[in-house]
Amino acid sequence: MGSTITEKILARASGQALVRPGDNLRVRPDFVVSYDFPGYTDVIFKQMKEEFGMSGVRDPSRYALFIDHMVPAITPQEEDLHQNTRDWGRLNQVPVYERKGIGHQVASELGYATPGAFVVHFDGHISQLGTFGTLAIGVRRHLVEAFVNENIRLAVPATTRVDLVGQLQPGVMARDVFHHIVRVLGAAGCRAQVLELGGSVIDQMSIDGRQTITCLAMFTGAVTAIINPDELTLGYSSSRSRIALDPVWSDADAVYAQRHVIDVSALEPVVVVPPSPAHTRDLKDYIGTEVQVGYLGSCASGRIEDLRAAAQVLRGRSVREGFQLHVVPTSQEIMRQAAAEGLITDLVAAGAFVSSPSCDYCFGRIGVMSAGQKAVSTGTLNVSGRMGSTDSQIYIVNAAAVAAAAIEGAIADPRPYLR
Repeated sequence: MGSTITEKILARASGQALVRPGDNLRVRPDFVVSYDFPGYTDVIFKQMKEEFGMSGVRDPSRYALFIDHMVPAITPQEEDLHQNTRDWGRLNQVPVYERKGIGHQVASELGYATPGAFVVHFDGHISQLGTFGTLAIGVRRHLVEAFVNENIRLAVPATTRVDLVGQLQPGVMARDVFHHIVRVLGAAGCRAQVLELGGSVIDQMSIDGRQTITCLAMFTGAVTAIINPDELTLGYSSSRSRIALDPVWSDADAVYAQRHVIDVSALEPVVVVPPSPAHTRDLKDYIGTEVQVGYLGSCASGRIEDLRAAAQVLRGRSVREGFQLHVVPTSQEIMRQAAAEGLITDLVAAGAFVSSPSCDYCFGRIGVMSAGQKAVSTGTLNVSGRMGSTDSQIYIVNAAAVAAAAIEGAIADPRPYLR
């Protein structure tokens, strides 16, 4: 009986020859990463000193901190938080990455997404490192254990395997594919498990598209998502990886809790209607719904593939008067590439408001909506109050559909604009 990629990674990280779902292990994360946020990192730093008597971490090279929320600061308290993070990092020789973009994306760019590695964070969207064959799990408030101990306690999760097959239609993007997975499996279909993805559609998908899908794994109930590394992802990570590890792959006879084969050949663009990320519907049934705001960004979007799609829709056209279109590239590296390709020029010429990489639009710190307003968004969530008033509404769509809605001032099918 073979092992899954998850079981192999956890076996190595725990010093075991073989592990199985349910085994309770002491596991050493290869990397411990987090962003500073009130109630999380500031509390961890305080606990380390006051409760554990620790002045620093044992191996600073295993840790990384990102300043990507509340950027730039708009209150003294926010800047105090950032300065506390900078000071702690400097004192403990832990790298602090600031204004480089959204940490989950930047982590992959900086080599923390090493195939075969085990990574922990308090935020579950770190799962997108699974694109590169990295097991990356959000452990919430238990992250303090990873700061004070070499190892953490972890029960080996079972794995659900999903193979995506068929051929995607033009205008259907990875965002549509993920929400279709939720529609098929259900919002708890992978509860407390790892979502392992494969199949011909994944094989043909770009790194950007794979990151979108793995980023959102939590909305199937999964603790993370992972894809067995291939030539594409190994090529990306080989020159960036911070540690030398042998990649691993699931065995052909690995045992899964569930297996699903999903044919996406007939899939059309979808919309996720408020107030739940579980409400996947066909976009065509909501065409004409008036919206006032568009947001293209977040750790689940805003990559070069998304920016290209939006620019293609908007090129030579204009954002409807009164419509607010916010475009936020996911990292500075992506923003530079978009500028070099002329995408930023196309977007600005059409009337988009392009901002530097930040998480702030996604969690409603800036660009907020008032009561009664509706938005199309590539953000991570559409729950009530996520982007402003609790009486506003968020419709999640793909990047091209955000751009199409910006032209029409209503939910629109992006495909005619892409022809």
